[in-house]
Order: sequence, then structure tokens, then C-alpha cells
Amino acid sequence: MSEQLRPVSHRGLRDAPPRRLLTPLAVLAGVVTAFAGVATVDPYEPGHYPACPMLQYTGLLCPGCGGLRSAHSVAHGDLAAALGANALAVAGYVAFATVWTCWFVRRAARPRAVGPGRGAPGAPGGFRGGSARPRGRRYLGWAVGFLLLAFTLVRNLPFGTSLAP
Repeated sequence: MSEQLRPVSHRGLRDAPPRRLLTPLAVLAGVVTAFAGVATVDPYEPGHYPACPMLQYTGLLCPGCGGLRSAHSVAHGDLAAALGANALAVAGYVAFATVWTCWFVRRAARPRAVGPGRGAPGAPGGFRGGSARPRGRRYLGWAVGFLLLAFTLVRNLPFGTSLAP
């Protein structure tokens, strides 16, 4: 077969940086789209969004009550109003931005995998270094659950009214 008719191999493009960054960029696009949607439809106007079922049926504020108002205020650059609507949501936005940035930087700087197992030659786990979880991540779910429970409890008590939207 002559050089002109030889099919082009796309094997080398599989690990190109744009492809590795596709998932973080897609997540960012989804979050930006969600914030843009909340920014255009004002949650401070009644009837635009459904009421919180927990608040409607029990009269108690859930950890997410005020989250849409908080997102709307963040999208419009009003941090004070966002903190007043739901301080925990604002902390969640900051945590998400931090985790997403670390994820993006790690994906962008990751060395290209080689070999048939996509790992370095002779390394069974590849570049990840095996499948063992770091110790601190084991308790992350419990810590987040406790934080949500404590926030819900405090914002529904008389001394926690400053946390209520």
C-alpha cells in the first residue's frame, strides 16, 4: 500500500490532553448552565420554583432551604445575600470550586499512560498507585452527614435564626 492510501491511526489521540479534560469541562459546563438558569429565573418571586416539601409539611427548614436564593445571589455577585440565604450552600460552592480546580489541574498534568495495561511498564496499578483509599476519605461521608444534620438542627432552633433564609 502506498503512503498516500494508508489509513490514519488515531491511537495516539486517545490520551491527548483535550480528551482527558473532557469530563471536568463537561461538569463545569453543567454547573455553569445550572447557575445561569437560576440566575435568569428569580427564586425570590413566589411561584417560580416548587416549595420545599420538608418546610411545607413539617415547618422545619431543611439544609437546602434557601439554596436556590443563594445560587441566584452568587450568580449576581451578591455574596452577603447569598450567605444570608444559605451559608452552607455558599460553603458548598467554594468546596466544589476547590475540588473541581484540583481535579482539572491533576487531569491536565497527568503523565500519558504507556503500555498495554495503560500503566507504566512493570507497574500493576498504573499511575494511580493501586486501589487503596486514603484514610481520610473513609470518614468524609460521615463528616458531611454530621455537618448537614448539625446545620439543620441549629437553623431550626431559636438561637440559630440567623442561619434561616
